[in-house]
Amino acid sequence: MKDSQVGVVVFAEQDEGALVRVALELASRARELADRLRTTAGAFLLGGQGIEAAAAELIAYGMDKVYVISDRRLHHYDTLPYAKVLVRLIRQTAPLAVLYGATPIGRDLAPRIASELRVGLTADCTALEIGDYQAPGGKEYKDILFQIRPAWGGNTIATIVTPEHRPQMATVRTGVMKLGDKDSRRTGEIVRLPADLDAAEFILRVTERVSAVKKVDLTTANIIVAGGSGVGSKENFKLVLQLAETLGGSPAASRAAVDAGFIDRDYQVGQTGTTVRPKLYVACGISGAIQHRAGMAEASKIVAINIDPTAPIFSIAHYGIVGDLNQVIPRLIKAYRTKG
Repeated sequence: MKDSQVGVVVFAEQDEGALVRVALELASRARELADRLRTTAGAFLLGGQGIEAAAAELIAYGMDKVYVISDRRLHHYDTLPYAKVLVRLIRQTAPLAVLYGATPIGRDLAPRIASELRVGLTADCTALEIGDYQAPGGKEYKDILFQIRPAWGGNTIATIVTPEHRPQMATVRTGVMKLGDKDSRRTGEIVRLPADLDAAEFILRVTERVSAVKKVDLTTANIIVAGGSGVGSKENFKLVLQLAETLGGSPAASRAAVDAGFIDRDYQVGQTGTTVRPKLYVACGISGAIQHRAGMAEASKIVAINIDPTAPIFSIAHYGIVGDLNQVIPRLIKAYRTKG
């Protein structure tokens, strides 16, 4: 039997019972999309024992209904059983759209489900909107999910629609959706369902689990000072680090600076790095190619420092300083410390 009340659904990825950040970002955006469609928002939560707290957290971030499948064999992600359970859930609930995080798990899981259901899938979206679409033949579709992502190496932004089949599915990068406010007073429904899996689905056995912690989580930083190839050298990049420390923020870099060896890849911002939404983003020696702008354009305030007055970064900067960063940054540090 299908549940016609479910509209926009999120695959709520968790690790050791704790929701990953992108799951909560997607829950926040799903709430907004569901309101736009005048429907409800839900989540699929799979895991081992002790994931009830995660279900309650999803409700606090806007979910009306959370489907919980708790089975000790699902404690760690396993492609085949996870895909089988989710395909069954999607067929039962018939959602309009299903959203996944563009994480290693989401990128593995979503294509398998799309293939089984024979529906479309847009990967690595940076925005999701609702709108009307008119096909080349003249047929009109109302309230379609617009799946927006960089294309052609980041040189353009493509809007993709899949109007003929349901659900519409997309993976979304971490950090591109604004995390909403948590409301612990919010109420919702938790639907507990059995996994209904047999041993044939579990053909893999986890013998060892090794996890590496990233050196920095740029998605949570309120202040970011980023350096680009215009910094010139690893030695000069120390100025970026000093300004970040002075402002109480985190250092970051463009891909060009990372490829040049100025700083570790964990600090990369952009299409092939991390997407950030800080309150302040200071771009030092960054030209502002579209690939980089895709990862930081949603910052509340952008300050650009560049010797080239025609650099594209100035087109999105709220404040621009045309000058040699080797002279500008020390003066900024001195002025800030003097004021403090």
